[in-house]
Amino acid sequence: MIVWLNGTHGAGKTTTSALVQHLIPDSRVFDAEKVGETLMDIKPALPWPGTDNFQHWPPWRPLVVETARRVLDYTGGTLVVPMTVLVEQYWREISAGLAQHAIPVRHFVLHADQDTLRARIAGDAVLGPDSPFRLKYLAPYAEAARTWLHEEAEVVDTTHLTPDQAARRIARAVNR
Repeated sequence: MIVWLNGTHGAGKTTTSALVQHLIPDSRVFDAEKVGETLMDIKPALPWPGTDNFQHWPPWRPLVVETARRVLDYTGGTLVVPMTVLVEQYWREISAGLAQHAIPVRHFVLHADQDTLRARIAGDAVLGPDSPFRLKYLAPYAEAARTWLHEEAEVVDTTHLTPDQAARRIARAVNR
């Protein structure tokens, strides 16, 4: 099984994924961003489709599916995947690819209101305060949440939850 933690930057995906992994037996965290980083390391660089987001490269989505499939074939258990996917077509490609391999997916969106997200980004110790990279995804997240994302996933509002509380809520839902 895959437990996919979606949501924009600052919602708590990375922190929560590590906590969820400890609460679900036989689980591992798979950071699909590393697949994108691998693609970014190819020299000479892959042609950009007019953006700085590796998710727009056509190989990224099937490579995420194939990597997850291969890891699950090797280890069994559950993969916890903390990864923002805000383009509906990309989510459809990934979820359809996983379904073709009969891999069940529990899709959660870690949500927080815009003020909370901005405050978290302002105090971000990883990318630094007020990361332009993280801030630029607030509007696309709001649009995805409004138009499709919240309908496709189980929404966990982290506005007033600690990462531990969010992780416990997700683990309870998965273990039911």
